[in-house]
Amino acid sequence: MLPLSPDLGGRFNRSLWQAYVSVNKIFADRIMEVINPEDDYVWIHDYHLMVLPTFLRKRFNRVKLGFFLHSPFPSSEIYKTLPVRDELLRALLNSDLIGFHTFDYARHFLSCCSRLLGISYESKRGYISLEYYGRTVTIKILPVGIDMHQLQSVLNLPETESKVTDLIEQFRDKTMLLGVDDLDIFKGISLKLLAMEQLLIQHPEWQGKVVLVQIANPARGTGKDVKEVKMETYSTVKRINETFGRPGYDPVIFIDEPLKFYERVAYYVAAECCLVTAVRDGMNLIPYEYVISRQGNEKLDKVLSLSSSTPKKSMLVVSEFIGCSPSLSGAVRVNPWNIDAVADAMDCALELSEAEKQMRHEKHYKYVSSHDVGYWAHSFFLDLERTCKDHVKRRCWGIGFGLSFRVVALDLNFRKLSMEHIVSDYKRTTTRAILLDYDGTLMPQSSIDKSPSSKTIEMLNALCRDKNNMVFVVSAKSRTTLVEWFGECEKLGLAAEHGCFLRLKRDEEWETCVQVEECGWKQNARPVMTLYTETTDGSTIEDKETALVWSYEDADPDFGSCQAKELLDHLESVLANEPVTVKRGQSSVEVKPQGVSKGLVAKRLLTTMQERGMIPDFVLCIGDDRSDEDMFEVITSAVASGELISQKAEVFACTVGNKPSKAKYYLDDTVEIARLMQGLASVSEQSVNVFAFE
Repeated sequence: MLPLSPDLGGRFNRSLWQAYVSVNKIFADRIMEVINPEDDYVWIHDYHLMVLPTFLRKRFNRVKLGFFLHSPFPSSEIYKTLPVRDELLRALLNSDLIGFHTFDYARHFLSCCSRLLGISYESKRGYISLEYYGRTVTIKILPVGIDMHQLQSVLNLPETESKVTDLIEQFRDKTMLLGVDDLDIFKGISLKLLAMEQLLIQHPEWQGKVVLVQIANPARGTGKDVKEVKMETYSTVKRINETFGRPGYDPVIFIDEPLKFYERVAYYVAAECCLVTAVRDGMNLIPYEYVISRQGNEKLDKVLSLSSSTPKKSMLVVSEFIGCSPSLSGAVRVNPWNIDAVADAMDCALELSEAEKQMRHEKHYKYVSSHDVGYWAHSFFLDLERTCKDHVKRRCWGIGFGLSFRVVALDLNFRKLSMEHIVSDYKRTTTRAILLDYDGTLMPQSSIDKSPSSKTIEMLNALCRDKNNMVFVVSAKSRTTLVEWFGECEKLGLAAEHGCFLRLKRDEEWETCVQVEECGWKQNARPVMTLYTETTDGSTIEDKETALVWSYEDADPDFGSCQAKELLDHLESVLANEPVTVKRGQSSVEVKPQGVSKGLVAKRLLTTMQERGMIPDFVLCIGDDRSDEDMFEVITSAVASGELISQKAEVFACTVGNKPSKAKYYLDDTVEIARLMQGLASVSEQSVNVFAFE
């Protein structure tokens, strides 16, 4: 609920938040006293301990950590209003496995990760996972079950048997509907009572025959809202009983004193139908307990005057807003706010044929008895084990302060590019090839003005003036854009449209890397892209000489991504016989000639250097997205074969951000890349100045 006014759930209180964090810290301190992080697993439960994963991960970077949320995860629209939204998300992402009861709750969580932290998920071999600073965080969707043994042992108690006998006697000529709920604002008791009233008005034939027994467990909290719910419930019960009651018959029996568990189970056994109409509930196991109780046992069969061969029956009316609803496919699902629909569902449950009730019961019993709490716990633990098995293969270290703390986990062969390391190799070497992607590498993806700053131009010129360097900027942009931006760089090599066009320096002609056919295919592709642009607010089309790009970086991320997937399929079918490839990029879909890739640029640069008798002994290649992986691949294979690059060469293939890549190094962002390139440029400046002085 959103606290739109101070009365509704209370506004965010910073001091209470600090108290919450302190309690989590106390749990963390106690766990640290007993944990053996190499062997032990930690499983954290529910919203009370949502920031505990951060404290544990900070102390033990490789801790094996599972978290299960037993309450609903709100939709991103509601979650976004929390002042501590990022801290909570980052804390949960410090777990290895995060469990939810339903896909709805998981979807809300994933949507928040995407919209607030820019982290998207992928589904691989049936598992949903997120990449978070090199760690894989897996999402598990599995509703919890009930403790079958405990419930069956209660069903066997003589007290249960005698209570069932009393209830059968009490409701001998009546049909019992049962509700068991906590007395709070989310359980929808008053809505259920209004539906009962509606049933008696619309179907007067049920008057005197149907009784709703509502068991109200004491509310877990106190406050104004609980008092209001109590008052409303009592007054509604009183009104219904006064209107429809008669001597010896009250349509609603309201039980608000605490019942023992065996008494509650006895009501389950005797009830013809169970109603769970909560307006919001994480899971709610009442329907599961009801189904198992209705299956009963031999002793209870005798009390109910049933032969052991008689098929059991049960009926459920459940709210579609509770976690157990998706797993109970035989229940009548209702929107609890729609009182007429709930009344109709109650009537339907009462009117249903015996055979239908038996079939539905059998279906539910099969599911509930096989998916008990033991199955749920075992399944969660197996997934936690599987998720954590690669911990030992990673190098880990922590970054960030307070609740922004997170662990960077890297493959043993993948490491951060060290400034000292590369500068010393740069100084030592004499034939250098430098390949730089532009968008997302030299220029942040989020920049509105994509043109290079004067600082970038100066840095590139400094690198180009060094006679030992051949520098190339490789971009997806068109020739005209690159000429306009880098006109001042005389010796800079440029590759436009992912390497379709190349020129080695300003005074030379542009070469075409692959044979580009006439772009007649554009006439087919452009109308399709235009259609998606019109239906996706914030998307644009960029028309290049040899390519068409549909970009959605300013659109809603979820909708844009969904539209991109559709557009990709649509274009692939429209252009099936054309000599082009359709590729998905970062926030874009691009159609370009077959065979064009940034790998061609790397090959062309290395071949040109070889033709000039220059075998590079230093190669630096930096890029940030999928298209740059082709460059990394060409460079890696050239080193392995020793043809275009000296086998003793210092090779630095570097990606932006810590993510799976064919590169061996990474830098965090464009700021770090600018710092690195500036460092190399100043080394070149010094050597050029020394040379001029000599």
